[in-house]
Amino acid sequence: MIIVAVILLLAIFTLPNLWARWVINRHSRGRDDYPGTGAELADHLLRRLGIEGVEVEPTEQGDHYDPEARRVRLSPEIYGGRSLTAVTVAAHEVGHAIQHHQGYAPLLARSRLVGVAQKAEKLGAVLMMAAPLLFLLTRLPGGLAIVVVAAVISFGTAALVHLVTLPVEFDASFQRALPLLKEYIPPYDMPGARHVLTACAFTYVAASLASMLNLGRWLVILRR
Repeated sequence: MIIVAVILLLAIFTLPNLWARWVINRHSRGRDDYPGTGAELADHLLRRLGIEGVEVEPTEQGDHYDPEARRVRLSPEIYGGRSLTAVTVAAHEVGHAIQHHQGYAPLLARSRLVGVAQKAEKLGAVLMMAAPLLFLLTRLPGGLAIVVVAAVISFGTAALVHLVTLPVEFDASFQRALPLLKEYIPPYDMPGARHVLTACAFTYVAASLASMLNLGRWLVILRR
C-alpha cells in the first residue's frame, strides 16, 4: 500500500512537468511563415499596448517577467526562436507585464509574498537543522515543538505563494496572451497555442503540489 501511495505521489508531481516539456518541445520547430521571433513579438506587443518602460531581454534564468526591474526576460530559444512555442511563451510573459500595468491584484500580492517567502524558507531550513540542538540547549518542555511550528509556518508561506501564483499564471495565459495571439498566428495554430499556454501554467501546478506536500510532511512530524 505504501509503495502504491509513493508511486501515485511521484506521478502527481512529475507528470505535469513531463507533459509540459513534451508540449513545449513539440511546438518548438522553426516556422518560416512566422514574421518574427519571440522577442520581436514581445517588443511589438508592449509598444502596441502602450506599456512604457518595459524592456525585453535574454536570460539564462528561465522565461519570466520581473515586476521590480520591469523586464520581460526570455530564454535564448524563446528570445531568438521563430516557432509556435517561442511566440506563445513570449505572449504569456507579456501577459504578466499587462497585469502589472493594469494593477492586477493577485500579481501584486504574489510580488510582495515572494520576498517574504524566500526569507521564510531560509529561516525554516535553519530552524529545522537547529531544532535538535536548540532542544538540548533549552531543555524546555515543548521547545522542539515550538521550533518545528516556526519551521512549518515558514514552509507554509512558500505554499501560499504557489497557490497565489496559479490564478496569476492562468490569467496571463488565457485572459491576456490568448486573445492577443489570435491576431498574430494562423487559426490552425490556435489549438497548439492553447496547449503551450496550459503547459506554462501547469509547471506552477507541479510546484504548488510539491510545496503542499512539503508542508504536509512537516505537519505530520509536528503531530508526532
